[in-house]
Amino acid sequence: MIRLNLTATPGWLDLAPGLRLLVGPLTTALMVSARADLAVEELPKGASQEEMALAMAKAVARRAVLDWEGVGDDAGNLVPVSPAGINALLEIWPVFEAFQTLYVARGLLLDQEKNVSAPLPTGPSAGAIATASPVKRAARTAPQD
Repeated sequence: MIRLNLTATPGWLDLAPGLRLLVGPLTTALMVSARADLAVEELPKGASQEEMALAMAKAVARRAVLDWEGVGDDAGNLVPVSPAGINALLEIWPVFEAFQTLYVARGLLLDQEKNVSAPLPTGPSAGAIATASPVKRAARTAPQD
């Protein structure tokens, strides 16, 4: 079963101690817009999965992040949300991972009930026959130099 969240209200996302983002809901329109982002479309053909994931996460964040708390410049002054600031924030590995896990991945995974049944004792794997004969004695451990 898919559980629909029909509220379009933004929510706070705690990414790290003292760092949180106010994000809008991850909608189809947001994802389609992020996929059409120039930075995503201009990736080279041979771009790695990691490069694609980072470009896509930044594109999603630039559209989803409405406000933040705990983000400052080198002098410790709070800075307002900006596309460049979002890009810089996601260059911090733990922040990127938390954003991917708590926002992007959560939005992409459907909350489903388990539809798979456990294997039955009389199912297709129950009658499997062992193809290897048992060993006569255990092998010796390799010498340690």
